[in-house]
Amino acid sequence: MSSTIWSVDDHLEDILGAIRPLDPIELQLPDALGCVLVEDVTAPVALPPFDNSSMDGYAVRTTDVAGASEKFPAVLTVIGDVAAGGGGLPTVGPGQAARIMTGAPLPPGAEAVVPVEWTDGGTGGGAATTMRPAGESPEGASGEVRVHRPAEARAHVRARGSDVQAGDLALEAGTVLGPPQIGLLAAIGRGSVRVRPRPRVVVLSTGSELVQPGEELGEGQIYDSNSFALCAAARDAGAISYRVGAVTDDAEVLRATIEDQLIRADLLVTTGGVSVGAYDVVKEALASVGDADVPGSGIDFRKLAMQPGKPQGFGSIGPEHTPLLALPGNPVSSYVSFELFVRPAIRALMGLKDIHRPKVRAVLKADKPVPSPAGKRQFLRGTHDPESGTVSPVGGSGSHLIAALAHADCLIVVPERDTSAEPGAEVEVVLLG
Repeated sequence: MSSTIWSVDDHLEDILGAIRPLDPIELQLPDALGCVLVEDVTAPVALPPFDNSSMDGYAVRTTDVAGASEKFPAVLTVIGDVAAGGGGLPTVGPGQAARIMTGAPLPPGAEAVVPVEWTDGGTGGGAATTMRPAGESPEGASGEVRVHRPAEARAHVRARGSDVQAGDLALEAGTVLGPPQIGLLAAIGRGSVRVRPRPRVVVLSTGSELVQPGEELGEGQIYDSNSFALCAAARDAGAISYRVGAVTDDAEVLRATIEDQLIRADLLVTTGGVSVGAYDVVKEALASVGDADVPGSGIDFRKLAMQPGKPQGFGSIGPEHTPLLALPGNPVSSYVSFELFVRPAIRALMGLKDIHRPKVRAVLKADKPVPSPAGKRQFLRGTHDPESGTVSPVGGSGSHLIAALAHADCLIVVPERDTSAEPGAEVEVVLLG
């Protein structure tokens, strides 16, 4: 273990200095959600690919409906149906109209679309309120339609390329692929895309006292909450996460478990067993791991000038030098440590530019000064009110207070130089939502 006391910033810099973004791979669209694009994508086709109707109605020539009114409707001959995805289009000549559905191509000769509500729907009666499908209303696809209002050229027509022109840059490298971006890729015909994959993060919790939720608690036992919380946090950060149930306090069992997990891990996270207790087996299990021929391999256990989360470990393990972060076992310590160190590492593996949680300044709302240990950066749990620009502490500073953590939406940062945060003072706030 390092005898040096590390600052939060130096520890994070050490981690990020060792992280390299994952190599790009080609993924099918359903698997690319949440991944970072590594190539510019150019649209090979226009969107929409043809002039099409934005309404259910009738495709007409504007001169045929000029001056139309309910009292003096334009009476047009209906020559057929135009449905979305349909084949051979009828040509609309003088005095003619074609029934058209939303999304269907504008037929030759037509210059505008009149909504069905502006017509009698081909019934010979008053204004129609809806257009029945062609199969249910064959009489509407022939005969006559009365149009009660004029239409300007291109009315209710979506122009070809009005969304995207062929050759346009659709998405640029570095874009995070969310549902709208996946939709755009599909719309321009891309079935797969080159991205940095979501990192695979394996979370292991250690401790013979840990029992899986749903099982019976024995004397001196507690439920394993850390592995569930950190697995969820990894997924929230953008990773694919795997949870390994609590490993007993046995160095050889832990070492074997970690080695078994290396095959599916881009990043390993352990929680517990890194302090100075007699049974802190993570240090024992990992102290001799590493390749003596590779500088910097192995795990370095260190103390940080922070509260909670003083004991930390970081290094690489296995033939691929997989990064491993060893976090403390107290629930709040492990979660705060994850947010500060593991989340940025995950997002760096993804190749994201924005790897940190957003930070804001807010006014501390408290009944009395909040003490903070000298020389340590304290992270208090809090609730942030963006409307009033205030933040309020939740619960105490104890690293076991998981209920308070569950009600917090931010971390209040008290710098190393301060021994208290005064009510009304402006503080830095890390938003967790």
